[in-house]
Amino acid sequence: MQRRLRNWALTSLAALLTAAATTAAALPQPTAATTATINGSTTYQPIDGFGFSEHFGRAAIMNGSQGLSAQHQKEILDLLLDRSTGAGLSILRLGIDSGIQPADPGGPNATPKYVWDGVDKGQVWLAKQAKSYGVKRFYADAWTAPGYMKTNGTDANGGTLCGLSGATCASGDWRKAYANFLVQYARFYRQEGIGITDLGFTNEPDWTATYDSMRLTPAQAVEFIKTFGPIARAAGYKVACCDSFGWDQEKTYSSSIEADAKARGLVTTHTGHTYASKVDGPLPTQKRSWMSEWSPDGTTWNENWDDGSGYDGFTVASAIHDALTKGNTSGYVYWYGASLGATRGLIQMDGDGYHVSKRLWAMANYSRFIRPGATRIGATASDSALELSAFRNTNGTVTVVALNTSTSATPVTFDLKNTGIGKGTATPYLTDATHSTAQQPTVAVGKSSLTSTVPARALVTYTIRR
Repeated sequence: MQRRLRNWALTSLAALLTAAATTAAALPQPTAATTATINGSTTYQPIDGFGFSEHFGRAAIMNGSQGLSAQHQKEILDLLLDRSTGAGLSILRLGIDSGIQPADPGGPNATPKYVWDGVDKGQVWLAKQAKSYGVKRFYADAWTAPGYMKTNGTDANGGTLCGLSGATCASGDWRKAYANFLVQYARFYRQEGIGITDLGFTNEPDWTATYDSMRLTPAQAVEFIKTFGPIARAAGYKVACCDSFGWDQEKTYSSSIEADAKARGLVTTHTGHTYASKVDGPLPTQKRSWMSEWSPDGTTWNENWDDGSGYDGFTVASAIHDALTKGNTSGYVYWYGASLGATRGLIQMDGDGYHVSKRLWAMANYSRFIRPGATRIGATASDSALELSAFRNTNGTVTVVALNTSTSATPVTFDLKNTGIGKGTATPYLTDATHSTAQQPTVAVGKSSLTSTVPARALVTYTIRR
């Protein structure tokens, strides 16, 4: 009897264990978190900074020409330039027009008749404000040479600089005079206490606009660089070129510069826009490159984060990611920081009021935390819906930016390889429909690893320190 009971007990226990094993195997297993590797030993481009422009009189409007009060001026400046509460932008792009020599002095060899009002349509004031926030990079760029130096005789509607191949004018060869004109503009800023660092002679040379514009072929741009470059270099300025209206189009200009040994040595930074074509790869140069102007298409003012319009904050965040990771850009300069009406700028000015778009906070999640002098480092994720980039700043912090393109929240384990951070903290900053670069609770870093969740359709920046 005891043997039968013992055999029954053993048989029943075996059956129970078999049933339990079958049941456990049938239960859904936990989904493994996305893994991401941040590799400090894989390095890409250095970072010069992120910026904006207030050309065509927008700086004067910001300075109160249309009723913006001093208090709101300061608030807008803080939003654009403050490193603690705003975007912390670090590049100001200035627009050069014919104002410093509006009239023909009597020919290209005549003594120049420069004039300077110390205002430059509000840009001097703005440059001084930017400098007070710590901005050190000032990129002055010309949309056109003065009309009397061009084949069409006017600042607007294209035309080409007289003296270049294919641009013969009765008035003579204005190449050197135009080079001197550009350098003189930078010198006027120097006397105002602003050090122009980068100097450009053309904006969208492949586009004829009804406003200030000038056409240059890639060959003509190379030709002028060989006149302008030595003069600008001797005066202490870096030469930037060519601000084509599309990234693919800029590749043709960059290729032409690289093919000419003299021009190649004179250009410091290759610059392109992304209106006609988006960033799909690096420019064909070993020099630094900037995405130097863009704002998304749109016909109405938009403050939304992710509405599918194509000019919301999410669109801008994705464009910045692509420029940094596909284009290896060292600089990213948005078009208007603040403008009027149905602007695609970051801020809309409205009399003595203003409105802030989520585009600003999309920019801030990059620009506030990736500082000039940083280096982009390796960043890969097992989930392709997570658009990831990483940077080592000069102060030793590591910035990781994660844009979740998925409609589901994504748990992520970050492996911090070769970053020098074995133990420490990561501070996340979240931008989505209800947060604007908002600080979140810190996450512990241990054994060179941290785990966090990136919400659906959200942008999270992690500042990681020991």
